Amino acid sequence: MAAAKRVCFLYIAQHHQVWHSLSVAVAMARRWPAIKVEIAATTPELLDYVSGLLAELGGAAIELVLLPPAWLRRFGGGGAPPKALMLIANARRLSRYDAVITPERTTALLRRLGVRHPLLVYTQHGAGDREGPFEPRLKLFDLVMAAGRKQRDRMLQEGWVTEDTCVMVGYPKFDLVDDLPQRAAPRFDQPGPVVLYNPHFHATLGSWPKWGRQVMEFFAANDRYNLIFAPHIRLFETASTEERAAFKAFAEHPRIHVDLGGPAAADMTYTKAADLYLGDVSSQVYEFLRTPKPCLFLNSSQATWCGDPSFHHWLYGPVLENVERLGEALDQAFATHENYREAQVWGIEETFDITNVPASVRAARAIVDKLERKA
Repeated sequence: MAAAKRVCFLYIAQHHQVWHSLSVAVAMARRWPAIKVEIAATTPELLDYVSGLLAELGGAAIELVLLPPAWLRRFGGGGAPPKALMLIANARRLSRYDAVITPERTTALLRRLGVRHPLLVYTQHGAGDREGPFEPRLKLFDLVMAAGRKQRDRMLQEGWVTEDTCVMVGYPKFDLVDDLPQRAAPRFDQPGPVVLYNPHFHATLGSWPKWGRQVMEFFAANDRYNLIFAPHIRLFETASTEERAAFKAFAEHPRIHVDLGGPAAADMTYTKAADLYLGDVSSQVYEFLRTPKPCLFLNSSQATWCGDPSFHHWLYGPVLENVERLGEALDQAFATHENYREAQVWGIEETFDITNVPASVRAARAIVDKLERKA
């Protein structure tokens, strides 16, 4: 490379997004030492979280940066400060990098703010099917990563990326999960299959607003299943103390483990530990299916889903249309899993492009190649 480059891995949202690009930052710092790698975050807590993960990985030559201004952090409502305002406040600072690498799409705002110099790189933060991530802001990135051919082909077909701006790299999160010590799974007093209930935060497609309480009450009353309730981190990110206290009775139940957004909700602890996935439109189902296992999907919105690519993952298990039949549907999902195994295996193959080269290295190399072509 003709001149030393300086790149920023940017985290302006919740801690679960760190898992989708941190291993790329580490790979770049270790394999391309001429590139100065920095990680910037908008809260001290998030930076401490990153620092802890780096220490567990054995460290890397990466500088950690806390983005100003401090007063904006007061507007986070207990979560991440407003992303757009933080980008506006830091646009000049970020413009000095040669590349800004991010797992979320709001950072595309930098282009609207006149930031032209850095490459904008989007790593994605999941490999799901929901149509929301397939949208116009992708066109503002110089490089968009795809976990596999399904994601890549859809972005190309819908015109959000081109062959020049899209690269298929696999799923860097798996590298981070595999390289870190595994967290202990929840322990239950009574034996029984473990169900992971993972509702998404989507206001209409997510099952929590209409069916969530009934789902929790079913498991509290049952004597057969153990439950891990670990919703998408954003669902209760800004919940009040009173709202969180409402889960106290469930959290104290011997057959229920409640996690409204802790570290284990992001690092695949629960997707590994569970015997069945119960959810709606979260991309975490693909992390769960890294090992084929039973699934049950909740159609609380009465979506017309057959043939819709945004519900492609609903082909991997029964779809429940009436929450009153939850017990029967759980039994059916376990009993009929073999009917869905082939679809699950195929779904994982088209979702994650796995090669002998780690995804994090493939992603880092793609960024370096793009930088060299720009030079």
